[in-house]
Amino acid sequence: MAPRATAPTPPGSPDLSPGLSPEALESLQLIAEGITAIAGFGVAAIGLVRDGFLEMVSVAGSPQARKELVGRRTPLHLLTNELEVADDWGPLKFVPHERLRSDIETWGWVPTLEPLEAPDAWHPLDMLTAPLLDADGTMRGLVSIDLPDDGRRPGPERRRLLERYAAQASRAVLRALEREELEEQVRLAATARRVVRRASRQRSLSKILDESGEALVEGFRALGMWIQTIDEDGLGTGAIHATDGTEVVLPEAILAVAERSARMAWAAQQTVVVARGGLRDGLSDDEREQIVDFLDGLDIGSILFVPIGVGPETLGNLVLTRPHGGAPWTDTEASAALDIGHDLGTAILNVRAFEREHRLVKELQALDQYKGQLIATVAHELKNPLTSIVGYLEMLEGEDVEGAVKQALSAMDRGARRMVRVIDDLLLLSKVGDPSNPVIPRPVDLASVAADVVDLTSVAAQKRDITVLVESPTYPVLASGDPDELDRVLSNLVSNAVKYSEPGRTVTVCLARDGEEVVVECRDEGFGISPEDQEKLFTEFFRSTNPVAVAQPGTGLGLAIVARIVERHGGRIELDSELGRGSTFRVRLPGAQPAA
Repeated sequence: MAPRATAPTPPGSPDLSPGLSPEALESLQLIAEGITAIAGFGVAAIGLVRDGFLEMVSVAGSPQARKELVGRRTPLHLLTNELEVADDWGPLKFVPHERLRSDIETWGWVPTLEPLEAPDAWHPLDMLTAPLLDADGTMRGLVSIDLPDDGRRPGPERRRLLERYAAQASRAVLRALEREELEEQVRLAATARRVVRRASRQRSLSKILDESGEALVEGFRALGMWIQTIDEDGLGTGAIHATDGTEVVLPEAILAVAERSARMAWAAQQTVVVARGGLRDGLSDDEREQIVDFLDGLDIGSILFVPIGVGPETLGNLVLTRPHGGAPWTDTEASAALDIGHDLGTAILNVRAFEREHRLVKELQALDQYKGQLIATVAHELKNPLTSIVGYLEMLEGEDVEGAVKQALSAMDRGARRMVRVIDDLLLLSKVGDPSNPVIPRPVDLASVAADVVDLTSVAAQKRDITVLVESPTYPVLASGDPDELDRVLSNLVSNAVKYSEPGRTVTVCLARDGEEVVVECRDEGFGISPEDQEKLFTEFFRSTNPVAVAQPGTGLGLAIVARIVERHGGRIELDSELGRGSTFRVRLPGAQPAA
């Protein structure tokens, strides 16, 4: 009779296999019942081929046979081994009991029957089947018939009737399997979409597991899952991450095998099923036994081992588990899992990039803080002796000195004062770059600040025959910020414009309100700035490559200070410049409302 599984599904175990629709099961059951009712047989069974097993789904005629056979799975190779010696009756295959190669008691249902005393008598161990083939000749199912009413092997007329039922069963089985595979593909595609959607927006592996773990376990009908990451570049080589946050400890030998297998599977672009008696892998006998014993210790019947990677790089593996007696992993599931391995690889690579960037930002912040502390310390240490030097030079100015001595003292005074300006700029740069020294904002009248700045730069402007104009609306232009720091922004911009303009030119300071912001523009008709210099213009100690600009004295800190102040005020600075046509610096700052 029909084959049955050597390892039945334990009572109470969850049915993890994809199932036929109720309509398809009803159709197959009606065909089986038609064979028993019309073709004159006591038992008829229909089975489907799934991943190397024949699973019986419909049995008619005998309640006992139905109870024993429905849901049972038989390794397909046992059946094909018997069919090799079958009599070929067209679509039907008949194996007389005397030709059976294996002990049918271990895998088949045997009816209770006393054979007739006749040459064509039916024997309880006779096997009559109709393999159901697809267009490529692959077996997709099987019809098994037993217990003829007359106790005899079917003759030509009866065979033709069975052939018609076999053809009908073949069409029903193929339609049912196609629908089942389509539904499985749709379900797994939905799982993949959920995993990708949830994993792609996460910034840590634990978040990826939290968001996608449930979808993976549910979509693949698994008991659980974990991810092993390898070569994480400082994030934990060989780390195991479980869906529920529990610690999964793998023996070192199994960790090494898993990493090696992940690389091999990723290179071959295939998944691996690990289960006792059904391993599809490239492991040695010792390695296979270790893994299976480990799974038995966790009460896991089988796993689907999925490599994770991007391009040629293997990043780890995804392990999905099922219990003892659970459904075998289908090719459709393996294919969908491999696609998810690609998506998880991209998500993990993004996480690693984010983690590296996060660490780099922290390192740069620490380095910047150290640089600021170093500048402040050095500047403080230099300022005290320089103050003494400048003081003594001022005392010597009153002495009656002539010639070379006077020139030397004058040069020393200019050099000392230049160093004082550099140190003052360094101290201010350190102050405005210190995150522990936040801005305490208050309304600042930019028109008043601009007037003070123009007044202070008037002497230098007159010496160079530069006209400085301020264009301001009739209403107050109030910025929210620190008055001294905003004064320094305008002072540096205007003094630079005067310094780098040719005699007879005009520098214009424009003030305006733009929604919630205030805008300060400083326009000059000077040398202009090349695109190459604009990229580095706000860097500390940067000096222009323009020889005309280099000839002007400066510390290279003025615009760096401006940029730091504007940034810490929550504003931004823009530059429009062209060589020979002047420059426009545009500063946007948060605006303030006038006092009531």
